[in-house]
Amino acid sequence: MLRQLLRELCHLESHYSCSRSPPSDPRRSFSDINELTPEYCDAIMAAGKSKGLDSCKPPPSKKSKKERNQRKVNENVSSDEILGQIWKEFPEDLFEAVIARLPVSTVFRFRTVCRKWNSMLHSQTFSEQCSQVQQRYPWFFTITHDNFSYGVMYDPSSKKWHHPTLSFLPMKIIALPVASAGGLVCFVDIGHKNFFVCNPLTRSFKELPARSVRVWSQVAVGMVLDESSPKAGYKIMWLGCDGECGVYDSVKNAWFRPGNMPPHIRLPLSLNFKSQAISIGTRLYFMLADPEGIISYDMSTGTWKQFIIPSPPLVADHALAVCGGRIMLVGLLSKNAATCVCIWELQRMTLLWKEVDRMPNIWSMEFYGRHIKMTCLGNKGLLMLLLRSRQMNRVIMYDASKREWTKVPTCTVPYSRKRQWLASGTAFHPCATAVA
Repeated sequence: MLRQLLRELCHLESHYSCSRSPPSDPRRSFSDINELTPEYCDAIMAAGKSKGLDSCKPPPSKKSKKERNQRKVNENVSSDEILGQIWKEFPEDLFEAVIARLPVSTVFRFRTVCRKWNSMLHSQTFSEQCSQVQQRYPWFFTITHDNFSYGVMYDPSSKKWHHPTLSFLPMKIIALPVASAGGLVCFVDIGHKNFFVCNPLTRSFKELPARSVRVWSQVAVGMVLDESSPKAGYKIMWLGCDGECGVYDSVKNAWFRPGNMPPHIRLPLSLNFKSQAISIGTRLYFMLADPEGIISYDMSTGTWKQFIIPSPPLVADHALAVCGGRIMLVGLLSKNAATCVCIWELQRMTLLWKEVDRMPNIWSMEFYGRHIKMTCLGNKGLLMLLLRSRQMNRVIMYDASKREWTKVPTCTVPYSRKRQWLASGTAFHPCATAVA
């Protein structure tokens, strides 16, 4: 059909070409019918097919489901082969550097991939890689009123609760988490006699040797990590109201007594046991109730200091906190029937507390007319605050660096809707390589 059409066009053009000059472009005219060879017509027809002139071509037949599935399998196999080749050529020294920068929960899921990745947690080079990565948010380890043999951990990044067991602790001993450093948590039994250290993630556990000085009264406990070298270890200090104290050195695995307190520090000390100790570098800070202030001890130099700092007026249940090297104070501010959670920062020049933030008013309205008690369960930049009364039990979180308030999801028993009531806890930076 197309060939006939071309012949007719050529005939018409030859008929009218006598009355005009021949065109200069030979592609637009056919002066000689002999030029229209079969090969030329076939080429024109092929071009027409490429441009859609051949509309009579049937649509492609639909492939069967078996053929489509086989094609997908072949594509998956080829992609798996490519990924396998990439991981095969991946430098060995970068494996640990990459995995060390993953979230801690992801690292523990990767332990089931192969034996090599599982044994990586005990590698010295992997431990050095982890020490170079700065943890963004701490986790929180708490115990509940229901069962002191089980702990709960909260991950603020994923906003999930985890339920590890404390099976490593001796039977019939109730131990409370009181301090942490370097991914390790320090426990003290309710009789303040025995000390334990563990990594809640790996369950690495150690019972500290008996103290040389027997103190049966309540003690304040602080913990620091010597970051001068990976093998420097950690130190734990306990302090009693009578001035007695002791320091545990993990490298020597022994207790020793630091130097005596200077004469300007009056004894007995009125320690505020509701506030956990905080650490900045190698210096520990303990809160005093009377006179109000702070007493500190430097683990590296062995020096004591005392600061008389009056508390803000109308404050209750206050506790120390630390954020970026700054000493903070969190407490309940009550006036008449209104109660609000406030945050203060210590001014170094004047040694006075300056209010820097407070809970949103819409949250504070829930506490109106109620007798609220507050417990600070974590004081390392990210604060976990437990607010409770007879009719209410709330857990909120405050990010001191961003000045943000968030509500913590309810902690429930695994595979149940029963709510767990938090009792005591502390913040710790999760570390998969920390060994007690």
